[in-house]
Amino acid sequence: MAVELGVDNYLISGNGSAVFDIKKQEIIYDRFLTKKQVLEIADICEQNSFFYNVYTEDEVIASSLNYNVLFYHKENLKKVEEKRTHINVVQNIKEYIEQSGKEKFLKITVCDESQFIFNSIMRRLKGIDGIDLLEVEYMSRKKIKSGTEDVDIQYYYTEITNKNVNKWSAIEYLLEKLKIEPNEVMAIGDNMNDKEMIKESGLGVVMGNSNPHMKEIADEIVADNNSEGVLEAINKFVLNR
Repeated sequence: MAVELGVDNYLISGNGSAVFDIKKQEIIYDRFLTKKQVLEIADICEQNSFFYNVYTEDEVIASSLNYNVLFYHKENLKKVEEKRTHINVVQNIKEYIEQSGKEKFLKITVCDESQFIFNSIMRRLKGIDGIDLLEVEYMSRKKIKSGTEDVDIQYYYTEITNKNVNKWSAIEYLLEKLKIEPNEVMAIGDNMNDKEMIKESGLGVVMGNSNPHMKEIADEIVADNNSEGVLEAINKFVLNR
């Protein structure tokens, strides 16, 4: 996304787990999950046959193309190689992590189509110390192309990060570094992982297809993601067009 937008300063990734200085090509702030935490979460998911995927600095590790990973895969088909999300499909995620030598993990996403099963996932994961779970009470709905038809992907999900990690915390780090006041910030989002930055920024803008709770806390609502809502927000509130 940063490449597509021509961004050359800073990039926040993993829901606020890391801030990357694009010019210096280095991470300047991080709140990564540890390998121990990731393996503990992986154990719970695999013992209960929960679908999950793990995000590192350079790839998404998954056991199959399903749910959010299927969406990324379909989006990749529209992009040139260097702009694609690197999806690494492995036979066993836990074994891959144990053997890979990786030590830094941005977040984990856990998904299921059944609300009953998803609630069971949440109960089990809440027993793990030192992590935060994204509380999402509605199904994620995404559209992908299958031939000439649009196909809905619908599922319940949570995103797991290290404790006290969110996008606004990472933004606050940059605000202090760049001597910018919170009321000078416009945040644009559409999902529950955008909640803190929409509430705390000077101007919180959400997409027209955001869930009702996000619309309640937003200062402004624009068109949806598929109708150039971000462009509308920039034109209206930044460029005054």
